[in-house]
Amino acid sequence: MKFRCERDVLADALGSAGRAATNRTGTLPVLAGVRMEVVGDTLTITGTDLELTIRLTIEVGGERDGATVVPARLVGDIVKALPAGAVEVDLADSAAGDGSSEMSISAGRSQFSVRPLSIDDYPAQSEPAADAVTLPAAAMADALRQVVRAASTDDARAVLTGVLLAAEDDGLRMVATDSYRLAVRDLPESSMLGSGQKVLIPGRALSELQRLMGNEESLMVRLGEREATFEAGSTRLSTRLIEGEFPNYRNLLPSSYPNLLTISKPAIIEAIRRVKILAQDSTPVRMTLGGDTVQLEAITQDVGNAVEEIDAQYEGAEMTVAFNPDYLLAGIDAIDADDVTLATMDPMKPAVLRGAGQDDYLYLLMPVRVP
Repeated sequence: MKFRCERDVLADALGSAGRAATNRTGTLPVLAGVRMEVVGDTLTITGTDLELTIRLTIEVGGERDGATVVPARLVGDIVKALPAGAVEVDLADSAAGDGSSEMSISAGRSQFSVRPLSIDDYPAQSEPAADAVTLPAAAMADALRQVVRAASTDDARAVLTGVLLAAEDDGLRMVATDSYRLAVRDLPESSMLGSGQKVLIPGRALSELQRLMGNEESLMVRLGEREATFEAGSTRLSTRLIEGEFPNYRNLLPSSYPNLLTISKPAIIEAIRRVKILAQDSTPVRMTLGGDTVQLEAITQDVGNAVEEIDAQYEGAEMTVAFNPDYLLAGIDAIDADDVTLATMDPMKPAVLRGAGQDDYLYLLMPVRVP
């Protein structure tokens, strides 16, 4: 195998595919590598941990076809460290004459050699068999940005690490929760599921998909019985579906809220960030609602406190409600609107964040009990 490629193009491809490789103990050592295959002027790079697979193809100056598996992080770091310009990669038999091989990586006056991993031990990759559905990539990327942030990262509750995709009468609904917050996004007139169908896709895979889509115009989706495959441009991501029943989130969504706060998104974000400086050791941020202002306060024992007041519109009973500041900021940041609304029932019931005048996205947040 031998080819030439621009450093930045090769580094980006290695970095993207390498995000699916794993260094976890107890797994096959070869899974810490990426598979590189040259056919003509096309280089295919694949990384997998058996749950998630990322495959990219890029155009190179191919001189000799071939395939190998190399340590993902090591080779990625080498390529990134090389001087700008063309990189030459050559896989040849080792000079030791023991039948082994070495990959040389060179650019300018820099040259490295790396021992490949066993290509025979690398998992075989199969082609997806399910029918393809094409969706607008921009809408999917925006929905993933809003929803994936609410998925859990705790593998002890595997079902909560997934994002629910469910067919609704007017399109597609995406839902994620970590039991402290809940994100729901509706995509009207977008359909990739049959009537009544629902699937649970790992949040980690969808987070990577959001990163990989870039500026592509369309996203091709194939849903099998146990696997989902997404293709955007020259990149393919495949992931195993999560088995299990997603919680009944609809019970958390009351039909109406008696108290409604409307506030400028930039103003509330800046205020929370300032007050949050004093919110140490999981200290919540308290919001005092009433009149035409909202007061934000963080009190940390033996450290100090911060208070800020900003203009707002509020309809409802006066109250003080407290939230985890990081979760609150994440929900506000996800909203695409100049003004946000916070709807509440009482200080101990879930509150709902939305964009003012928008109904396609909501972020439900559990309050924190304070003395």
